[in-house]
Amino acid sequence: MSALTSFILIVVAAGLAFAGGEAHGSRVLLGVILPYVAMAAFLAGIVYRVLKWAAAPVPFHIPTTCGQQKSLPWIKSSWIESPHTRLGVAVRMALEILLFRSLFRNSQAHIRPEGPRLVYAENKWLWLGALAFHWSMLIIVLRHLRYFVVPVPRFILGMDAVDGFFQIGAPQLLLTDVIIVAALLFLLQRRLTNPQVRYISLFSDYLALFLLLGIAVSGILMRYFFKVDLEGIKQLAVGLVTFSPTVPASVEPFFFVHLTLVSFLLAYFPFSKLVHMGGIFLSPTRNLANNSRMVRHVNPWDYPVKVHTYQEWEEEFHDKIKAAGMPLERE
Repeated sequence: MSALTSFILIVVAAGLAFAGGEAHGSRVLLGVILPYVAMAAFLAGIVYRVLKWAAAPVPFHIPTTCGQQKSLPWIKSSWIESPHTRLGVAVRMALEILLFRSLFRNSQAHIRPEGPRLVYAENKWLWLGALAFHWSMLIIVLRHLRYFVVPVPRFILGMDAVDGFFQIGAPQLLLTDVIIVAALLFLLQRRLTNPQVRYISLFSDYLALFLLLGIAVSGILMRYFFKVDLEGIKQLAVGLVTFSPTVPASVEPFFFVHLTLVSFLLAYFPFSKLVHMGGIFLSPTRNLANNSRMVRHVNPWDYPVKVHTYQEWEEEFHDKIKAAGMPLERE
């Protein structure tokens, strides 16, 4: 039910955006006001979440490790899995952010009918799907910088050439367009067909997937099937960046579907699970060195409190404890 509701919501939003793109009076609303509001919500939400995370107390030294900690010289330690230096932390963070190293080691459990018995097995498909989606999304976002800057940076042109290396069709087929849709469909079918994942999936999980799928599919349709005025779109994009927006009359209504879905994603991003992108940098389980044997971790949020020690308690109830025949530390 959550999947169907989120799908209908995205379809309705796309339909309203298309209808608004055809109506002359609402083109400024969809092309100028909505993107500005979405970007303001995105920036304000990200700043709020980062400040909230940064202000959270970390009273204990809690790095998550899966290797030998640095101790005696003759015991070999794992400087990446259990880093005790800033360099080790940086390397582990880089491997986690760029290659999803912890997800690569992820396993799945299932019960085999013979026995029955619980069996653990590797689960590399989830790692591959997540890696394919995130890297494709990054390349696509960087590739879209061509619409916001003049002249287009050389590295963007080089990235575009590598992305369309196979020269399939005209315009040339970009690999990231195929990969991102395939990865999103894989992640969606996993939520729909896996009973354990479907049980814990919420409306927000399906909404994010359908929203990303809507953005990817609408962009692909504009590139390969529905011809749009790229000069007019670039004029609108540059105008938004330079705070002198104009909506050219040549911009087709279908473009507003893509722009509206992107605006919804920007506004929704800081308040959803998608914001984990920034949270990993502020996670104490990842950004702390495992050096508790070398450096004493003092809780910076400690403050003096009135305590009642055992000695004081025994002195207070000394006679009653002695009368009850219970042992005393001090006679």
